[in-house]
Amino acid sequence: MLTAVIHQPDFMPYLGFFHRLLNADLYIILDTVQFLIRGWHRRDKIKTQNGEKWITVSTRKCPVDTNIKDVLLDPDDKWRQKHLRLFKQNYQKAPFFNEIFPYVQELYEYKCEKMMEFNMHSINIVSLLFDISINKILASTLNIISGRNNELNVAILKEAGANIYLSGIGAREYYDPAPYKTAGIKVIWQNFKHPVYPQQFGEFIPYLSSVDLLFNCGIEESRKILRTC
Repeated sequence: MLTAVIHQPDFMPYLGFFHRLLNADLYIILDTVQFLIRGWHRRDKIKTQNGEKWITVSTRKCPVDTNIKDVLLDPDDKWRQKHLRLFKQNYQKAPFFNEIFPYVQELYEYKCEKMMEFNMHSINIVSLLFDISINKILASTLNIISGRNNELNVAILKEAGANIYLSGIGAREYYDPAPYKTAGIKVIWQNFKHPVYPQQFGEFIPYLSSVDLLFNCGIEESRKILRTC
């Protein structure tokens, strides 16, 4: 039995993403779908004195039908320096800033041309901090000709040899059980309850980038918290 997660290589994702990786055997990196400039592919949120704030990876302009795997980073490093300043300004007084910031700095010193490479580096770093080890495969390396939504998922899962699909609840909007049943693939829905943890700047805000938990609670405690979700 092989349990797989299919998800886009988003930038520094929230805790629910890593909770799924924690409960699967294989992460299929969905790099063959359209890049959404206002989606989560290149941005996430942190917490500031003024509430939540988007941090956005700067990319080159590209046609609207560009796949995630083909999106290029802005070669001007100003956005990298801006991000690091934001992390310093808003987390320097967090209890575990000195423990976590070197990992964030390592991310922004990572040189690559493509957004997906940068995003995957962010995912790999946070996975390491959460002590998550999972096999990964790019959807673009699989022999998938076409398909959408459920049919695409089934084709990817079959090609990867997975017979259990661990899906996020957001996919319920377009879920059709028929293709999975025909292919003999069992669908399991993620049961994720966002934890409440000590956080700076007043009232707790959920669904931020996972680094918020790490800055506030540190590596060891964050690992425990994630495993209670």
